[in-house]
Amino acid sequence: MVAIRYIGIDPSTKTGFVALARNGIVITEQEITGKSDKDPKRMVTLTEKIIKSLRRDDVICVEGFSYGSRGRGMSFQFGLGHAIRNELYKNEVGYTIVTPSQLKKFATGKGNTSKDNMILPIYKRWGYEHDSDNVRDAYILAQIARAIDGRGELVKYQKEVIKELKK
Repeated sequence: MVAIRYIGIDPSTKTGFVALARNGIVITEQEITGKSDKDPKRMVTLTEKIIKSLRRDDVICVEGFSYGSRGRGMSFQFGLGHAIRNELYKNEVGYTIVTPSQLKKFATGKGNTSKDNMILPIYKRWGYEHDSDNVRDAYILAQIARAIDGRGELVKYQKEVIKELKK
């Protein structure tokens, strides 16, 4: 029997990917990149790497789109987000989309916290640290996947996020 894993995916040019065991121990933490700096090859190879890292029984949370963001990288992030969702669908792998504000609220209690202001609350709550904000976000997404599956002790604001996601 294969153990269930809880997966967090933060889609970006350097995609954060974290897998947790049932007890919350980190199995893998990494930034995944494509095999090129040119699209569509970069996006296709990045998506393939992500999908190859998954198993059908994984509980997966993917960060949703940041609709208020601007810049050249946004078209890539929207494209990658859709490419990942399409591949998950084609492979019949279930997943939950978590908005950026839900991710931040689950980690800190506030849905509009800056990336830098998430570092200390993540460390205080879970003892987790990583240099990459993409990996830190993927870690929170994996913790949300655990919580959706009824694992971990949650505080009030985390329960609110999970209730919203289960609607």
